[in-house]
This record gives sequence, C-alpha cells and structure tokens, in this order.
Amino acid sequence: MELIDIRRPTKEEQRAARESYEILASSIEQLRTEMPEIEIEETEDKIRIPINALRFLASILKEISRGNPVSIVPIATEITTQAAAELLGCSRPHIVKLLEEGKIPYTTVGKHRRIKYEDIVTFKKEMKSRQRSKIQELMQLDEESGLYDT
Repeated sequence: MELIDIRRPTKEEQRAARESYEILASSIEQLRTEMPEIEIEETEDKIRIPINALRFLASILKEISRGNPVSIVPIATEITTQAAAELLGCSRPHIVKLLEEGKIPYTTVGKHRRIKYEDIVTFKKEMKSRQRSKIQELMQLDEESGLYDT
C-alpha cells in the first residue's frame, strides 16, 4: 500500500466531495445489485465495484466534505506503541503500561511491541463507551443529589 501525505482537504476538495457524496449516497439507496458498474467519464471504461466499497467511498467523501483528513489503514496492520499513543491521544509510556497490564493485546518483534490496529480501535471504542457510562452515572448522581436542576 502506497503511503500518501495526509493533509486537510482544500475548500475546493471539500465542495467536490460534498457534491459527490450526495449523489453517491442517493445512488447507493437505489442500487439493486451487490456489484454495480460505474462508468468513468472521459473514458469508455466501466468498473464493477462491490456495494460495500461504494459505501466506504461515501464515508470517505463525507469526511472530506467536512474538512477532515482521511487515511486508510488495513485492519490487519500492526502499529508501533507511538502510533497507538497518537491514535488514543495519550503518551507512549501509558500505552506500554496498558499493554503490560494486559488491557490491549500485542506481539513482540525483537525488543519492539507491535499492536494490531484493530485491537487499538476496539480498545478506543470500549474506552469511549465506559466514559459515556461514567458521565451518565455522574449526571444521574447530580440529579439525585439536587446539584443539577433540570
């Protein structure tokens, strides 16, 4: 897989992505096949794209239209502890601590720890879910104690 420079989309790219997303999203809803053909204008070529890939493309276009940079990482990819820390928004030593506590699975390559991208994403989703639960719990306690007036 070729590495590309990840940057914020320009205003023109955002506008084009927004227009393309709207057309693609409405077209996907009308499809009757799992392998629709897409015609590429200015050539006579047609390509068959699995519907799941079209849905994924629609998600990419939606993010670009919002001005968000997009990167595609195969799920089986293994990443470094530094990359994992950047994904979770914490320090590398904190990631190492989580690994050593068994909270995130990892493998060792020589002296280096490697973490499956999928495992980091799963951990992040679980962490966000726990955070939401704790926030709801705190709000409930505030309401019950009369600190929060609705």
